[in-house]
Amino acid sequence: MRMRLYALGRLLPPDPPPPGTARIADATDRDLLLAWLNAFQDEAQPGPSETERVLNDRVGWGGLLFWEHEGRPVSLAGRSRPAAGLARVGPVYTPPDLRGRGFGAAVTAAVTQAALDGGADGVVLFTDLANPTSNTLYQRLGFEPVCDWAVLTFVDRAG
Repeated sequence: MRMRLYALGRLLPPDPPPPGTARIADATDRDLLLAWLNAFQDEAQPGPSETERVLNDRVGWGGLLFWEHEGRPVSLAGRSRPAAGLARVGPVYTPPDLRGRGFGAAVTAAVTQAALDGGADGVVLFTDLANPTSNTLYQRLGFEPVCDWAVLTFVDRAG
C-alpha cells in the first residue's frame, strides 16, 4: 500500500459545515464503534486488527468522536494521545451510504481541534494514495504533504 503522511499547517474547518455536531463517543456506543472500526479496517487495511484494544483505550479517555446529524452518528474519527507533541488522526470512517455530504470533513476537523485543545503542538495523519477523495479532503482542511511511504506485507508461502 502506498501512503502519504500529512502534517497540519493551519486548521481550515469546512465552511459552511454540514448539518450536525461533534460529540465524544463513550462506552454506550461500543457496538456501533466496533462495527464501524471493523468496517474501516476491512476497507483500509485488511488483515490482523487491534480494533478491540484501540476501542477500549480511546473510549476511556475521549479519543473517538462522532459527527451526529438528526440525533444519530453519521461519521467517526479518532485521535491518539500526543507523543513528542504530535497527535495522529485516525481512523476516519463514514458508512458508504452517508458519504459525500461533508460529514467526514467535519468530524476530521473536530477531532483535529480536540487534539490541539488536548495539548498537541501538531497533528499528523496518513492516507492511502489510492484514495483521491481523502487526499483532497485533508489538504482542504489544512494538512500538508510531508512524505510518502510504502507499506509492505510479507507472506510466508513455504508453510
